[in-house]
Amino acid sequence: MHRKECGVKRRKYDSSRRREQARETRRAILDAARDLFLDRGYAETTVPAVAAVATVSVETIYKAFANKAGLLKAVFDVAIVGDDEPIPMLERELVRRIRADPDPQRKLRIYSEHLAEAGPRASALQLLVRDAAVSDREAARMWDQMLAERLTGMTHFARELHEGGHLRADISFDEARDILFTYNSVELYDLLVIRRGWANEKYGRFIAEALIAALLP
Repeated sequence: MHRKECGVKRRKYDSSRRREQARETRRAILDAARDLFLDRGYAETTVPAVAAVATVSVETIYKAFANKAGLLKAVFDVAIVGDDEPIPMLERELVRRIRADPDPQRKLRIYSEHLAEAGPRASALQLLVRDAAVSDREAARMWDQMLAERLTGMTHFARELHEGGHLRADISFDEARDILFTYNSVELYDLLVIRRGWANEKYGRFIAEALIAALLP
């Protein structure tokens, strides 16, 4: 009995250790991929190069991310939320804060602050996917997926404002969704912060005030 119990404990320990090792491997791959994508660009970054920097096999990367575009999408997802925890966006603290706040202006300010905070991490990666989509089929599919995910998120946000009775009388649910979708686009961040040199805080305030003016009474 004693030997059997020891065996069970050892298997539990080994299982936990394997999970942690898998997480460390994934982090190493994502860190290596992020650095290479930002340094070399999408076309010049190869899966074998990422594998070499992360000291893993090429097969390990393909098994986890399917292809180079999938790897870049995973790097982008981490950049957006700031971690690699397997928590859906709609269940994250940011969304809970927005939903819990009764003031629609504060809802939009909280979200705009998040856009400004995530911009330095995520914008360059998002622009990489967009630009690569012009000539790379896998990147084009990934860009379409990113746009669809963004539209889904803004649909939920618009519904939150609509069902709460917060929208202006002349703004429909569909219009609110499309306005939110437009103002959180990487193109605005590119124009104002990257090209015109706005501070992230200024950009966040601009987005908040623009959304408040466009959507609320």
